[in-house]
Amino acid sequence: MKLERVYTVPLGKASDVARQKRVPRAVKILRQFISRHMKQEDERITISAMLNEYFWARSIKKPPRRVKVRLIKDAGFIRAYLADEKVTEPKKKTEEKKEEPKKAEAKKEEPKPAHAPAAPKPAAAGKAPSAPAPKTAAPKPAAPAHTGEKK
Repeated sequence: MKLERVYTVPLGKASDVARQKRVPRAVKILRQFISRHMKQEDERITISAMLNEYFWARSIKKPPRRVKVRLIKDAGFIRAYLADEKVTEPKKKTEEKKEEPKKAEAKKEEPKPAHAPAAPKPAAAGKAPSAPAPKTAAPKPAAPAHTGEKK
């Protein structure tokens, strides 16, 4: 059974902590809100990449004061998205594992070309190969002596 809800989560209490800890605290507040309202353990909550970027958009010091989220509970797991974000179904691990061996088999079937010695490039007619010009260091200008007087 799939359960979908939209909430506006207040995050104002994240500003009560030190500046460098505000966005991590806001994420903790969001997770607590989700676990309380969807009646689920905190370990089974997944936050989408766009929602995470929304939190971090104004740096660690200035998280949003509130965020509108769409929560989807399916098979004991909760996924949190921005309310206006397009929801995509996550890939299952079994599907990913099946695709990987096919890619490995395709690589095995392709024969590797034998290494041939590199052929020297033909020189232009009438020109001798030129050597790079030697580098010369330019002298640095001397720094003015310090007199100790104010200007």
